[in-house]
Amino acid sequence: MSFNKNLKYAVIMVIVVQLLIVWGCAGSLQKKPQDPDNICRIFKENKAWYKRANSSSRKWGIPISVMMAIMYQESGYRHDAKPPRKSCLFILPGPRPSSAYGYSQALESTWKNYIKSSGNTGAERDDFGDSIDFIGWYCNQSKRKCGISARDSYNHYLAYHEGQQGFNRKTFRKKKWLLGVARNVASKEAKYSRQLAICEKEFRKSCLWPF
Repeated sequence: MSFNKNLKYAVIMVIVVQLLIVWGCAGSLQKKPQDPDNICRIFKENKAWYKRANSSSRKWGIPISVMMAIMYQESGYRHDAKPPRKSCLFILPGPRPSSAYGYSQALESTWKNYIKSSGNTGAERDDFGDSIDFIGWYCNQSKRKCGISARDSYNHYLAYHEGQQGFNRKTFRKKKWLLGVARNVASKEAKYSRQLAICEKEFRKSCLWPF
């Protein structure tokens, strides 16, 4: 009897430990990085983020550095980011300019298209894993519809901002400010890529089995 009790106790403890690990990984998905300029530190703080980013990269054929650079530009890794409200009469807060929300700043309509196309039912815009997958999906669409290479973060951001049809119509040409932002994204992506080349091996172990 005592052996069976000890065995049951051991099994329960293993389950509890695994649940704590899962909750720890899940909780880290909402944690804003302390040093958003260093992708190695980002993934060290939020190890589950690497797992989700790597999974999306493999699925959609878009480098992690490209997806993360776009997310950095769009939300600064804030899960509840929204575009600022316009002012009414220069005093009162007015409506927001769009339905953009979350890590990826995806519009409601585009998010619905993503869910329908990817089959990721239940996806939420304030979830890091769903948002990084959305960015990978969108860049994959841009790759096919606009002929943008997987690593071309500059043009991927232009297509992300203008939409694929807008990109193909070159609507960005008269927007010097947008071209400057796209250059910033490209610079961030190059930096992330160099950093990740040094530290990525550290994050290849599963979050659920870190031993």
